[in-house]
Amino acid sequence: MDAKTGFFYFFSAVLLYSALRVITSRNPVHAVLHLILGFSQAAAIWLLLKAEFLGIMLVVVYMGAVMVLFLFVVMMLDIDFERLREGFWRNLPLAGTVAAIMVAEMTLILVSPDVGLSNFKEPAALAADYSNVKDLG
Repeated sequence: MDAKTGFFYFFSAVLLYSALRVITSRNPVHAVLHLILGFSQAAAIWLLLKAEFLGIMLVVVYMGAVMVLFLFVVMMLDIDFERLREGFWRNLPLAGTVAAIMVAEMTLILVSPDVGLSNFKEPAALAADYSNVKDLG
């Protein structure tokens, strides 16, 4: 395994951890901070894939503007989170059913011989002076 693959697995593992913590954190400020961590890891993966423009835009737009605004709103509003959590157990069966359907659909897509990972081919080697930023411009 080369260094690029190792970095990809590291960034992916941290991204999965942060995504899990975004939805399981009880404190909304902690959830937002984990979301910022997830955005930084996704930007690093974009940079590994040589999509510099997308990686930088993720940092500038989401981490720079949206997350600061979201943190400001979450910290400044006095939201009663106990009242929001009251209907959790009542809605859990429906949410679990929807989640199971989504997992089944994603599994069917991934194992499909026409669409999924079985048809994935490695892109041809790019020229040393190739820049996708120039192509997007």
